Parts: sequence; C-alpha cells; structure tokens
Amino acid sequence: MIDLTPLDVRKKKGDFRRVMRGYDPEAVDNFLDEVVARMEELVRENQANTGKVAQMAEAIADYRERERAMNDALVSAQQLREGMREQAQREADLVLREARSEGERIVSDAKRQVTFALEALRRVQGQRVRFLRLFRALVERQLGEISEEEERTAALGRLDAEVDRAGIDDGEG
Repeated sequence: MIDLTPLDVRKKKGDFRRVMRGYDPEAVDNFLDEVVARMEELVRENQANTGKVAQMAEAIADYRERERAMNDALVSAQQLREGMREQAQREADLVLREARSEGERIVSDAKRQVTFALEALRRVQGQRVRFLRLFRALVERQLGEISEEEERTAALGRLDAEVDRAGIDDGEG
C-alpha cells in the first residue's frame, strides 16, 4: 500500500498531462479536492482513533493490573481463610483435649473424694457401733447398779421395818 497524505494528492493536481480524449481536468480536480478533504478527515479520525486506542490500551493494561491484583488478593484471602480455618481447628482441638483432660481430672478427683468420704463414713459408722456397744454396756452396768441399789434400799427398808417391829415387840413386853 502506498503512503499518501492529503498534501501529496494536492501536489499531484498539476502533474497530470493533458491528452486528447482524456478526462475532464475540472472533474479530476474536483474529485481530487474531495479525495483530499476526505483523506484529511480520515487522517484526523485516524489520529483521534489512535489516541483513543492508546487510551483504551492503557485502560486495559490498568484493568488487567487491577484484575491481577484482585486475583492475587483473592488468592491471598483464600489462603488466609484456609489458614485461619486450620488455626481455629487446631485451637478447637486443643481446647477440646484440655477440656477432656480437665474433665477426667475432675472426675478422678470426685471419685477420690467419694472414696475418702466412704472410708470416713465407714470409720464413723464403726465408731458409732463401738460407741453404742460401750454405751449399752455402761447403761446395763448402771441399770445393774441401780437394781442393786434398789435391792439394798428395799433390804434396808425391810430391815428398818423388822427393826421397827422388833423394837415395838421388845418395848411391849
């Protein structure tokens, strides 16, 4: 393709030879004027479009850079989310293990306390049984002593009655 400018077409106006039975010079000149005008318009449009293309190429480059940055951010966010999920899972597992361990310790302590309480209860029940036996023995001894005292008192009362009767009998006679 030949690079033609509107100026090249203008200069060409006078270069055509005149021949017999050739084209009408005025029609050729008018056509060339139209071609120049249209070429100038096309050159301006081309320059404007070239600027727009450059702007659009720059905008596309910016958008692609933003897209790349957004993709990178998205990947980073996904990795961060996955890392946080894994960390949360590890922390939950740790808390669960600690809670189970603490629960087992509490249950073990409770069982130990129950064992101690049962042993203490058995000791107290044994002491109670011994106390009741001793108390029964004491009460029975006391009852025996009370019975003996009652018998002595009764014997003394009989003795006094006999003495009274004997004294009354001795004094009468």
